[in-house]
Amino acid sequence: METPDFGIPRRLADRMSMAEQYEYLRTRLSRRRTLVTAGAVASGLLTGCGSGSGSGSGQGGATATGSPSPSTSKAPGSFITPFGRHLAFGADPKTQMRISWQVPLAVKKPYVRVGLRPDDLGRKVEAELRDLHTPGLKGVRPAVEQYYLHAALDGLRPGTTYYYGVGHEGFDPASPKHRSTVTTFRTAPASPPERFVFTAFGDQGVGEEAALNDRTLLRRNPAFHLHAGDICYADPTGKGKESDVFDAGQWDRFLKQTEPVARSVPWMVTTGNHDMEAWYSPDGYGGQLARFSLPDSGFDARTAPGVYAFTYGNVGVVALDANDVSYEIPANFGYTQGRQTKWLEKKLGELRADASVDFVVVFFHHCAYSTSTHASDGGVRAEWLPLFAQHEVDLVINGHNHVYERTDAVKNGEVGRPVPVGGTTDPRRDGIVYVTAGGGGKELYGFPDGVKESYEGNIADRESVATFRWTKSQDTKAESVQWSRVRYRGFSFLSVEAVSGAAPRLKVSALASSGERIDHFEVRRGA
Repeated sequence: METPDFGIPRRLADRMSMAEQYEYLRTRLSRRRTLVTAGAVASGLLTGCGSGSGSGSGQGGATATGSPSPSTSKAPGSFITPFGRHLAFGADPKTQMRISWQVPLAVKKPYVRVGLRPDDLGRKVEAELRDLHTPGLKGVRPAVEQYYLHAALDGLRPGTTYYYGVGHEGFDPASPKHRSTVTTFRTAPASPPERFVFTAFGDQGVGEEAALNDRTLLRRNPAFHLHAGDICYADPTGKGKESDVFDAGQWDRFLKQTEPVARSVPWMVTTGNHDMEAWYSPDGYGGQLARFSLPDSGFDARTAPGVYAFTYGNVGVVALDANDVSYEIPANFGYTQGRQTKWLEKKLGELRADASVDFVVVFFHHCAYSTSTHASDGGVRAEWLPLFAQHEVDLVINGHNHVYERTDAVKNGEVGRPVPVGGTTDPRRDGIVYVTAGGGGKELYGFPDGVKESYEGNIADRESVATFRWTKSQDTKAESVQWSRVRYRGFSFLSVEAVSGAAPRLKVSALASSGERIDHFEVRRGA
């Protein structure tokens, strides 16, 4: 069945790259001007031109300016309430924090107030406005205008709790009327703490289970959270197909849902296949660039926002964009022309040479090892696993499959060492444990027919699992594997306690959204 004539026909979308889909939509919508608001065409929001004299994002649908766009609302600023606050570290979590939020209408002179006490927010930092236009489709949806604000806080004190509030002309968070909106964040300590916790999942979406996971992980008091892609599912197809059903308003709902945790816990996202949004830019990342500010750590953050690294305590964290190497979903295959892999090799070498870093954790969306619905991506294996082995990565976290699944330690594609529930492993000797943490909140998947779940308190007999991997020709190749150690079909997240000192270790636990533990193991170097 074909899509309506204002979308992408399925026969075309099946073989289009993201850039081709973007160009098709832009050309089609330019011809059918009745589907696009006049203001969007005039300001160049669909064609990648900046608006006014501001510095454009270069990503098609988003503009970044220090003042409101031509579509500025005439509503008084006092009537406009910020929402959807979310934090992210800068390149140095000890001294840099990025604060982002949303407003329902354009505002004048947006800013952040910050200080060491809630009653002393003397420092005022100007914010950047990035407005995002999503064109309407006749008979399907109206046009949507969204306004995202971003402030970069630099020169902060390590290991310090800061109070902050976001505002604009007519809405001052320091005023008695709005002081209840003031909240906190904490910078990373100057030297590795004795212990800290971080959490992770992928594939969250919007709904009751997604919100429950947020509430449960917040009780772990994490220093930061890793979101391994497929963030809100505004694009429900994940391949750029049937773009006519794209729902930009899903991002509003997601950011409201996430705010109770992301306003105080840095929410470090990377890019999944459902986060490629062809409406905004040739690579599909214009929307992500408008909505998130992430570390700029040596790669091109303007063209690959999901690729970065940071160090917190004794843990180096590397975020990757697996859309670049995925055999299964090739819409952005090879879009960095190998530059991401070269950057990864350099970054892993730098982290391993840093005497203060005990552990290296890598997270990205598509699975290196999984037996669930999407199974394993051969592109990820071919491109990155040799580097993971060379640099002895300690833990790899993925999403994509909406389950919890954890491998034994994998070495050269085989079981290097069994790691049962409660077990211990050393990556230098045994290989790497890969965790699929895709139970963030979206509808759950299952496991191959006849394969039992196996998790803490419900251990099944050890068995081989008949599954498959994706090949470069977009075919699947069957494989029988022995590395699938823990399998849980339920909403869940990962909680990792990093311990420093004479015997550093990662104490990795998987928790159901109820808080019940379903798996745990330890990574020790020199164990």
